[in-house]
Amino acid sequence: MQHEFNNRIAAQRAILRVINRKAWSEQLFGLSSKAIDRWVSVNRIEPSSQLVKLIKEVSAKLFFLANKSQEQVTDEYSAVRAEIATACESIRIELEDTLI
Repeated sequence: MQHEFNNRIAAQRAILRVINRKAWSEQLFGLSSKAIDRWVSVNRIEPSSQLVKLIKEVSAKLFFLANKSQEQVTDEYSAVRAEIATACESIRIELEDTLI
């Protein structure tokens, strides 16, 4: 169980590092919906942008893992972990491709 928790925290930190490489007015400090909404507002990012959609999707996937970590690791759990890694890369690419 501790291993899954550490993996989840490491994934969240990696995503935040990717996002916060850019010089924002305010960094993104967490992946809760309130933290994301505040970050979007302070940085004047279009809430319907692809970047925001990707961040909210990865946030939901991390929430899924948080709720499943108490249970036996399933194929679905492993698939979501892989999706999070892919989403992190998609966020990195989106940040490189946009002039936000």
